[in-house]
Amino acid sequence: MSEISEAEFQKAVIQLAKLHGWRVMHTQPAQIRPGKWITPNTGNQGFPDLCLSHPYRGTLFAELKGPKGIVSNEQWDWINSLEDSGEEVYVWRPKDLEKISERLARKPDDN
Repeated sequence: MSEISEAEFQKAVIQLAKLHGWRVMHTQPAQIRPGKWITPNTGNQGFPDLCLSHPYRGTLFAELKGPKGIVSNEQWDWINSLEDSGEEVYVWRPKDLEKISERLARKPDDN
């Protein structure tokens, strides 16, 4: 499998989620001047890339990384906080696409 960009990977995960009936939330970055991009938000930085919710399959959060992407300290803070409060949280990479598809297709009683 050739390396895909994080943006292509994100698009693939969102397509899989929608295929399986998940609602998808992703905050898009905005260009504020040539070469300068930010993701406007209020609150702590590092929130996971995706929040997915399905009426029968639950709610989960996913931080998406390319093959060599590094999870920042702020991202780990969110991941740990969400996990500590009982949420389902993943760090997904392109090599995980088969597992991702299986998780998104899984019904609650398939655990």
